[in-house]
Amino acid sequence: MATDESLKSLVEAAFRDRELLRSPAHEAAVLRTIERLDQGELRVAERDDAPQAAGEGAAGEGAAHRWVTHAWIKEAILLYFALRSMSLMEVGPFEFHDKIPLKRGLDKAGVRVVPPGTVRYGAFLEQGAIVMPGYVNIGAWVGAGSMVDTWATVGSCAQIGRGVHLAGGVGIGGVLEPPGARPVIIEDGVFVGSRVIVVEGVVVEEEAVLGAGVVLTASTAILDVTGPEVVEHRGRVPARSVVIPGTRPKRFPAGEFSIPCALIIGKRSEATDRKVSLNAALRDFAVPV
Repeated sequence: MATDESLKSLVEAAFRDRELLRSPAHEAAVLRTIERLDQGELRVAERDDAPQAAGEGAAGEGAAHRWVTHAWIKEAILLYFALRSMSLMEVGPFEFHDKIPLKRGLDKAGVRVVPPGTVRYGAFLEQGAIVMPGYVNIGAWVGAGSMVDTWATVGSCAQIGRGVHLAGGVGIGGVLEPPGARPVIIEDGVFVGSRVIVVEGVVVEEEAVLGAGVVLTASTAILDVTGPEVVEHRGRVPARSVVIPGTRPKRFPAGEFSIPCALIIGKRSEATDRKVSLNAALRDFAVPV
């Protein structure tokens, strides 16, 4: 059985020189990597809870921990696209024409996928995860007890924690290229309201609440307005923050206009019963869902 290091070496070599994909060993390394990704034995990104050295900010400035991205696994996904050919897939009354097959063995894995919800091969769902008629792309990881609600999408390589609710129409962006770029991270216990968009490697930390319509990109100003002075974050929503859409003025040559931002208006309590805490946060801060 090939080790992670041997797979990594072969994949990285093939990514530098695509002609190596003609080699059975390099092709097998790509296929084995995607197989292990599909089975949850590998993850594109993993949380490192070791204390950060001064100046580190892999999960955003001030973060209590960081996420490590395994670029070689993303390279394997890109190489897998190159190896695959278009094929016709018939699933009951549905017909698909694509390079990547659908994920199989859902009953054995203990996950629920409601038609016409789609999970691509190479994505991993822990036992108890639910996908309504939404979409989970290759390389993504979805934790136990999480729900991908109707028309919500989980982009390539996104990492969705345990006990997360992605409400209707949520868009979690895919970050496949460049391979070293961090994917979108939604940590455990987060509630993401309807039509929220999170892209460009943003990290939403544990038990945060994003109100309906919030848009978070790498450059979005995330403003904590709970204290006497504004505290600004970018690329990261601190743990248990309650966030709603906002605007702030910006002057342009043609005049002053309002531009989008996100406002942290409170903190979800550290209650033992997370459901009670969530309901309290939604009620107390009048957060639209």
